[in-house]
Amino acid sequence: MATVKQWPSCERPREKLAEMGVTALSDAELLAILLGTGIRGKDVVTYARDLLACYDGIGGLLAAPASDLLQQLGMGPARVMQLQVVMEISRRYLAWQLQRDAGFTQPSMVGDYLTAQLRHQQREVFVVLLLDSQHRLLKYVELFHGTINAAPVYPREIIKLVMQHNAAAVILAHNHPSGVAEPSQADQRVTERLKKALGMIDVALLDHFVIGSGKPVSFAERGLL
Repeated sequence: MATVKQWPSCERPREKLAEMGVTALSDAELLAILLGTGIRGKDVVTYARDLLACYDGIGGLLAAPASDLLQQLGMGPARVMQLQVVMEISRRYLAWQLQRDAGFTQPSMVGDYLTAQLRHQQREVFVVLLLDSQHRLLKYVELFHGTINAAPVYPREIIKLVMQHNAAAVILAHNHPSGVAEPSQADQRVTERLKKALGMIDVALLDHFVIGSGKPVSFAERGLL
């Protein structure tokens, strides 16, 4: 079996990156550069392809729990930490982009940010984004955690958090570990209850996102607020 060093230079990931730029690389080639080496019997690109296939793509791989990744042949603690760092950098970049571009008024950008934060969660998590009067992010808070399909929501805790940070507006979000992002009747009832509670202290509820395996669902875009 030929090693990557024996491949034509135009096919080697690092040389391809240097010559054509990072956007020319496939997911497997990007991952191969990050990993550096393959495992016995597999060059690094083949190994990267196999990992991506196992996790249904780059998103699934980056979101996978460390305990699961460590079961994979060739994935030791150092490599798992590398993937965790990449995931966290992507989350922080999205947060920076939202703050820089006033993106918290743009549902698609907010949905991308929340997807990066919540899609990997194995149980339901209820999140509050606290915003200032210019709709800039003050704080991201994972406020309530539940079982695989439910998280208890207490309006008084949200009100306390809003007042503590002097927030002028709020965006809510939670994930559906089942992967189905369609809001339930209970989701809609909770949202209406929280909207009324926040209205009593003159704080706007801008949106509520449900995160699943596909495109996030925005209550505002659905006309549910």
